[in-house]
Amino acid sequence: MSMMAEVGCLLMKFQLNIINTIMNQQKSYRSSFILLTILFFLWGFITVLVDSLIPRLRELFTLTYFQAGLVQFAFFGAYFLLSVPASYILSKIGYKKGIILGLLTMALGCLLFYPAASYRVFGIFMLAYFILAAGITVLQVAANPFVAVLGSEEGASSRLNLSQAFNSLGTAIAPAVGALFILSDRIKTKDEIAALTGAAKDNYLTTEASAVQTPFLGLALFIVFIAGIFLFAKLPKMISDENTGSYSEAFKNKNLMLGVLGIFFYVGAEVAIGSYLVNYFLDMNLVTVIKGNSLMKSIAESILNSGITESDNKAIVGVFVTFYWSGAMIGRFIGAYLTKIMKPGNVLGIFATIAMILILISISSTGLLSMWSILAVGLFNSIMFPTIFALAINGIGSLKPKASGLLCMAIVGGAIIPPFFGLLTDYVGFKIALIFIMVCYGYILWYGIKNSKKNLLDA
Repeated sequence: MSMMAEVGCLLMKFQLNIINTIMNQQKSYRSSFILLTILFFLWGFITVLVDSLIPRLRELFTLTYFQAGLVQFAFFGAYFLLSVPASYILSKIGYKKGIILGLLTMALGCLLFYPAASYRVFGIFMLAYFILAAGITVLQVAANPFVAVLGSEEGASSRLNLSQAFNSLGTAIAPAVGALFILSDRIKTKDEIAALTGAAKDNYLTTEASAVQTPFLGLALFIVFIAGIFLFAKLPKMISDENTGSYSEAFKNKNLMLGVLGIFFYVGAEVAIGSYLVNYFLDMNLVTVIKGNSLMKSIAESILNSGITESDNKAIVGVFVTFYWSGAMIGRFIGAYLTKIMKPGNVLGIFATIAMILILISISSTGLLSMWSILAVGLFNSIMFPTIFALAINGIGSLKPKASGLLCMAIVGGAIIPPFFGLLTDYVGFKIALIFIMVCYGYILWYGIKNSKKNLLDA
């Protein structure tokens, strides 16, 4: 059995366990829960698939690491600009129509990749990313509270964790898909493209465009199909938005605002690492190390489903990024159990500490140790978003809807921190730039300790 098949079997077991849990939901909510969980998977998959384009765009447009990081700025900047407006729109048109609007907006963003690739205009790529993220933002604001009310209040956390596990499943699969369909062929440099003439140049540009167009055109069609299902689906009504407090009250809640900053640093650090892993591995010349190690070579070939000598260097190291995002999925199951038997603040602090130690190991080492230590950070990223989210809204009563909007807006960290990390990398290299990412996890460690002490005093 190939490595890919074995991974597929493991993922299937996870899915079966999740489905068995879903079947314990109240019958009237099962279909709604499953449909919403598909959305979690979808936006997780697309969010990480974006990362696969960064190495390709960097060569096609001869971008610096800072400019490549602007791709994430366009994508995650939509969260900052549109989270609060999305909440307002949903209150006017309802959550079902809002979800359909979000899906159709995502489809439009995917379709824009077609002309962007055809004309090789970086600005159109940036616009496509922004529109795609706009649709995902609407889904984020709608789906999280929707899942929370599909059943008993006691089971809200369990349902949300299950849905987020599927989100992690999407992020785990996306790098392998990106390596197979987006990074698999060798990209010529700007000078090499200029040296081509006539039919050879036309054929090369057509092939390059197709490598981007085909995956995203398929995604657009699938998203429209999902929107059609939601159009005819019967979803329960959401809780009324009356008497939910004001944003001015939310801004005065210190722990909530510290949690907003925690989400900012967490998303920024996670995305910064994931976005630059391929370039980080290439910078350490890990392709040679992987080719010289029989086990690593076997893993790469089983996922690529081809000989390692026939694949581009980016694809060879890119397949290992799958372990970064799949670690987040596995860790979410482990973390869900740990938060039941330990204080969530303690679990958050422990996971942040281990993430910092692993980054330090990667900075201080080379070769496979450096590679696997940074990949293992994904395992400890797993519980950070839901745990910070839960700690931030704990005990704020009617302010929760407004708090959710602010916390979703903080996802803009994925737009700010990656390009800044890229800028540092341009000047001081990956190893030193990663110290900045350690600082981000240091704040999360502090927030976990702070809330652990708070919970202890409250008890």
